[in-house]
Amino acid sequence: MTLRRSLGSGVAAMALAAAVATPIGAQTAAALPGVRIGEAAEFTRLDFGPGVSTRREGVTLTVTFPAGARPDLSRFRTAPPKWIKSARVGQAGPRTQLVLTLAEDADLTSGSADGAVWVNVFQKSAPPEGEPSAVETAAMEPSPPAALVRPDPLPRGGVVKGEIALGQGQAVLSFPFANPAGAAVFRRGGSIWIVFDAPARLDISSFPRGLRQMSAAETFTGPDYAAVRIDAPPGTPFRADSAGSTWNIALGRAPSPQGSVVRVVRDEAGGPAALKSAVAGATRVLRIDDPVVGDRITVVTALGPAKGAPLRREFAQVNVLPSSQGLALESFVPDLAVTQDGDIVRIGRPEGLALSPLSVGSAPEDAGLDAPRPAIMPALIDQVEWPKTGPEGFLARYNSLFAEAAEESGKGKDAPTANRFALARFLVGSELGFEAIGVLNDMARKSPQVLENPEFRGLRGIARVMSRRYAEAATDFSAPILASDPSASLWRAYISAQLGQWTETRNEFAAGAEAFNQFSPVWKSRFARAEGQAALAQGDYEGADKAIRLALEDRAGAEETLSVRLLQARLLEAQGAKDRAVRIYDAVATAPMDALATPAALRATRIRLDSGQVTPIQAADAISALRYRWRGDGTELEVIRTLGGIYLSQGRYREALETLRSAGRSLPDLPEAVQLQADLNQAFRSLFMDGIADGLQPVQALALFLDFKELTPLGADGDMMVRRLVGRLVNVDLLEQAAELLKYQVENRLDGAPRAQVATDLALIYLMDRKPELALQAINNSRTTLLPPPMQMERRRVEARALIALNRPDDAVELLERDATPEGQDLKTEIIWRQKNWPVAAAAFERSLGDRWRRPGPLSAEEEGKLLRAGIAYSLSGDDAALARLRSRYDAFIDQARNPEALKVGLTGVESAEVGAADFSKVTADNEAFSGWVEKMRARFTRPAPGAAAPALATTQRPAPAPATTAAAPPRPPAPARPPAPPRPA
Repeated sequence: MTLRRSLGSGVAAMALAAAVATPIGAQTAAALPGVRIGEAAEFTRLDFGPGVSTRREGVTLTVTFPAGARPDLSRFRTAPPKWIKSARVGQAGPRTQLVLTLAEDADLTSGSADGAVWVNVFQKSAPPEGEPSAVETAAMEPSPPAALVRPDPLPRGGVVKGEIALGQGQAVLSFPFANPAGAAVFRRGGSIWIVFDAPARLDISSFPRGLRQMSAAETFTGPDYAAVRIDAPPGTPFRADSAGSTWNIALGRAPSPQGSVVRVVRDEAGGPAALKSAVAGATRVLRIDDPVVGDRITVVTALGPAKGAPLRREFAQVNVLPSSQGLALESFVPDLAVTQDGDIVRIGRPEGLALSPLSVGSAPEDAGLDAPRPAIMPALIDQVEWPKTGPEGFLARYNSLFAEAAEESGKGKDAPTANRFALARFLVGSELGFEAIGVLNDMARKSPQVLENPEFRGLRGIARVMSRRYAEAATDFSAPILASDPSASLWRAYISAQLGQWTETRNEFAAGAEAFNQFSPVWKSRFARAEGQAALAQGDYEGADKAIRLALEDRAGAEETLSVRLLQARLLEAQGAKDRAVRIYDAVATAPMDALATPAALRATRIRLDSGQVTPIQAADAISALRYRWRGDGTELEVIRTLGGIYLSQGRYREALETLRSAGRSLPDLPEAVQLQADLNQAFRSLFMDGIADGLQPVQALALFLDFKELTPLGADGDMMVRRLVGRLVNVDLLEQAAELLKYQVENRLDGAPRAQVATDLALIYLMDRKPELALQAINNSRTTLLPPPMQMERRRVEARALIALNRPDDAVELLERDATPEGQDLKTEIIWRQKNWPVAAAAFERSLGDRWRRPGPLSAEEEGKLLRAGIAYSLSGDDAALARLRSRYDAFIDQARNPEALKVGLTGVESAEVGAADFSKVTADNEAFSGWVEKMRARFTRPAPGAAAPALATTQRPAPAPATTAAAPPRPPAPARPPAPPRPA
């Protein structure tokens, strides 16, 4: 059947997930039977193949299939879907008929799409008869082209309930609409906005407050829109993604970039100056009131897939806000006009937009005669004039400048800015970065036109660097008006070095060479040191040495000199001169400046550890003392990373993981944070993927895994980790703990075909633990469509085994009707045994053994169980000749059996004078067969996956039993809270 393009319901979403994870050939095979079942909260969907006819009579629906068709209808007979009371299958000549009886409170609608017949069954209070609901239409039918009238995206009641999923450092917000809705997702200041082009009531009651990614959220509803405003920390990554009629917005942990970028360019069509943008699938232009700023934002919504303007663009009269979906505009003029013509959005004014900075060509404003004057370049610091305080001292100078700036600020939006700039220069020259940021941000709020002033960008960028707000500073220095300024290039080089972007550091340092000598000795030293760090990181030792010499040319003060010497020691260490490096480290470590002494002591200790001068325990104690000596930058993270590595080398796995994790998500922009997180992930991977944790007791390994389970990688590696740990637990009969581990995977980490596969393993463990009810529940809760045929068949066998254990053999026979595999035949034989059809059961068990009697060697537990059952069945059916043949063939295997007495009794027969009735009834129990199956399943879980190295088993793992000497394990008793197992056939 043709996959539908719209995936608004859970049914279609699961189908798509399975299709993505399944080879195309497997998908086609899975669709051949011609019946698909999907269950959602509001309806049950039945999809039948082409050529099918339906007829309804009251609460009965008859579905007739074409002649010769053999659809798989076992699900209808064993576990009818929701709102279907019963189902039966019959024949009408050469045609197969499926007769469905609806529940008393159910109704249905039906129709056809792409030649296939569909039926939706729902509660009577749902859509009117004969009309598919909006959810059904969105889920199963193709969406109309954007140019046509779109179906109403509002669900019944007009409420869209938001959902949130947390994990892997992200918060993913989901908003499921009935049909595809246009959306825009953008950032403005400290808020991330999510806007939809439908007046829905957004229910966000399930969103927790105080998360790292979002501290608070509030909703707004207008006549033609609904919006959510989220308070998020500055720099929080965000991404929008559409899945059918559901919008998903991910916050935090650097989501992968979107696939399409919206560009805003000059409109060259003639007429007044304007801008335009191509926004694919644009739906509406909205005006949204911002309650924080008190103005109005213009928003352009669009249908999925996601596309947006990832970077902020600033013009004289309008700003383009950074977005992941749609377009959002800040306007500085009251008559901004934004229109949409199909996918083209035009931005303009009746008299034309001013697309050049307002400061271009205008005369500079004058402040007081003694006020700090502008530098010769917009990103320079006049270290001589700006910080001057005069004879009355700092406070008097500050109060004077502040009073003049405050008076100027109170004059409104069009007030001059000279006095506020003078105050900002004084604060920057005095290296009061936070205070300067406050003055400049206030200026931008009250006089937005300064955002196009190059000096404003330079001053605020410098203040942010002084405050270590490197990501925010990068935004200022990336403004187009500073693109060609050499002084700004040096600041960009310094910021890139702090963020570990070494190539950008060296490129920007070269671009700013002509402005280098315009800076003070302190900043010259810092810029040159940044260049040296980048050269050293790239392995350019000659370039690093030149940069270090340049940094030491001027007298920059003791602190800067020691910082450069620390870099020089790192260069010597990299070149192999570790003795000289240690001497410099030791000298710097004695300085009364913890910011320098801490990394120096750390590196000296690491060299001594590597050379064997100190033991790992001594090094760990020394480095542990450094953890709290200096905090707040990359040094803290480097200390934690080194200490975690020492603990790992000593086998102190829990301490290592706890130490590495203790840094949390602090300082995420620093390169050391990325390296530390990589170390933490690699340590966890080494423990549970590379076999290091195999030396731990299984229970200890499980506890360690559960305490750090958030580190489990997504995808195949994470599944392999869990499988290895489950195998260890199964190998020592810790079945309950193994089941809990797989249950967490099924409920929290997986979807589609991978979820179905792990749920099958979970069901098998439940069966090994004699919990068939839970096994059946695991299978039912993980049903999905478009699974590969082998997986479908395996799940049917597991479900059938659970039904057999629950004494429902007829339902099991229905499931195994088309299973011709050896495993399926064994299950059918099991059913025959339970039905006490002794002649057929005996022949089947002997046939499954084949010519095993010809090969010497002990029987496996499974073979022994089959042989015992074959003998018992021949005896109970009175076939003495067959029993004698069986005894003659397998008599030599009795002495090597796990339970020789039971096997001897089984092959002797009920008529033997040596066997009493009590002995014979004892061997008819199913323990031998069950034990054999359990051993087979245990081997399945402990067997390495294809392509994976076999794990080194710990000494605590149970060795494989010697078949000739070890008796089969007794059956596990049922748990007290579980009803006793049904009686076994005698």
